[in-house]
Amino acid sequence: MAKKDKHKKKKKLPLVYQPIGFALSWAGGALAGLAFRKAWKAIRHEDDAPDALDPDRGWGEILLAAAVQGAIFAVVRSAVDRTGAKAIARSTGVWPTTDKGGRD
Repeated sequence: MAKKDKHKKKKKLPLVYQPIGFALSWAGGALAGLAFRKAWKAIRHEDDAPDALDPDRGWGEILLAAAVQGAIFAVVRSAVDRTGAKAIARSTGVWPTTDKGGRD
């Protein structure tokens, strides 16, 4: 009987985790945006990163900004997702997702 109860818990937990995951993702996005702005200021000594449609910016600047931003967002997203999942697993004893695949 205990095995059946554990199986039910695994099916319900992803639904419970969804709002928590959403909140963590939102906070992670805000943190990643702040980290990118600080990184860009350190790299280029500018307050604002170039916009892809800015005619006064070259390809190098645009692609550098995109690469730095993408790397920072990926690292922060992974760190936030992993931290949230481990916290849920510690508190419930069940990993919050049923699949072992990646997000994308």
